Amino acid sequence: MDIQTAEQKAASPQRDTALLVVAAAALIGSMFAFYFFESQFNALVRVLMLMAGAAVTLALAYQTRLGKTLWAYVVGSRVEIRKVVWPTRQESIQATLMVLVVVVVTALFFWGLDTALLWAVEMLTGRGS
Repeated sequence: MDIQTAEQKAASPQRDTALLVVAAAALIGSMFAFYFFESQFNALVRVLMLMAGAAVTLALAYQTRLGKTLWAYVVGSRVEIRKVVWPTRQESIQATLMVLVVVVVTALFFWGLDTALLWAVEMLTGRGS
């Protein structure tokens, strides 16, 4: 993954910064337009304007080195997600029941401990009946 193409090497940090600034301006502009044109256009048109602004933002951001690195990370994450072995229904039910049993046992333990400590404090302070 460290192999860089000629295009990536040629990309300058100033160009990347300029593209990210323009991308941010496009996103902010589309959000501004969404609220500014509230009285002139219906919600569908305003949402389409917002989505177009987001698409322009993503397209511009992808042209930067950071955008391409982020996209490679997303693609790699999808590959890793496909490798995950998900539990079966039976395994999920068994794990859920085990957690339920542990929670009930722990709750009973702390209830008993609280009762015993309350009884001890009442005996020591003379506040018990």
